[in-house]
Amino acid sequence: MADETRLISEGAALDEFLDELQREQQVKEIAGWDTAFANLDRALDGILPGLYLLIGPPACGKTSFAKQLLDQVAMRNDAVGIFFSFAESKNELRIKTLARLSGIENREIRRGSAYLLHWYGVPRLRGNETEQLSPSWERVRHAAEDARTWLDSIFLLECGAGTTTAALEAHVREARATMNKQKIVAVIDDCQRLGAGDQPLHARLPLVTERLQSLAKNMNAALLAVWPDLRENGEIAPQTWAERALGTDVVMVMEEDPGRTKKLTEPNQALTLNIVKNRGGERGKLAFDFLPAFSQFVEAAAR
Repeated sequence: MADETRLISEGAALDEFLDELQREQQVKEIAGWDTAFANLDRALDGILPGLYLLIGPPACGKTSFAKQLLDQVAMRNDAVGIFFSFAESKNELRIKTLARLSGIENREIRRGSAYLLHWYGVPRLRGNETEQLSPSWERVRHAAEDARTWLDSIFLLECGAGTTTAALEAHVREARATMNKQKIVAVIDDCQRLGAGDQPLHARLPLVTERLQSLAKNMNAALLAVWPDLRENGEIAPQTWAERALGTDVVMVMEEDPGRTKKLTEPNQALTLNIVKNRGGERGKLAFDFLPAFSQFVEAAAR
């Protein structure tokens, strides 16, 4: 077995690195993987292996944003996507995806879930029951069929109190081997649950991010960890989170924008994504509109 730890000088390694760069014929606007959010891509220089931390208050759309980002990265980069959920069920996550893709509201899809679930491996309704469905279900059905090619590379896992980072790593390795793809992006929603339950959140953060950073490095994977901002100590400036999560590559803090929300049609929300730490690109603020009925985020015009 070759000694993987042997020292190689930069002079010896440089020729191979230059040859590798020369073989890359495609001219890229960004170094990393395309997210389908143009402004986010420019700011982050795309998604690369490493640890991304997404922080925001409850009910601001963090899970919807993370699921949309995961889907779009997998779809546009031929990557494997894994969503680890400690709170929402697989079916709720599936509904978010289909609402966004079909333009049919979440609540409408839930009403017809007995039919909808066929598209995720559950048997069809019996007899002529499908004849009673409204034409909007055809949009859901076609959206599911159109997405099937990249949905085959998406995995959803419901996690529990006993889930550990070692278990996450095992699932990541299994997914990579199953799909035989090197590019992999994973979301760990409510990642604070990986820490000890008897510790306050502020004490868990550095420990959890350190473990996830090691996982991202060991797996050469892009990990998006979602963390709640419960404002234990009152208002917290977004930049403060960069100082609290030292082991991360990127820290993004989601905030509500009440002034701009008033200009939107209810119940849509205006949000600001503060990029407060970014080892590979810019820091700054990005404006998004969140459409809760469709679990969809849209980049808004620069303010």
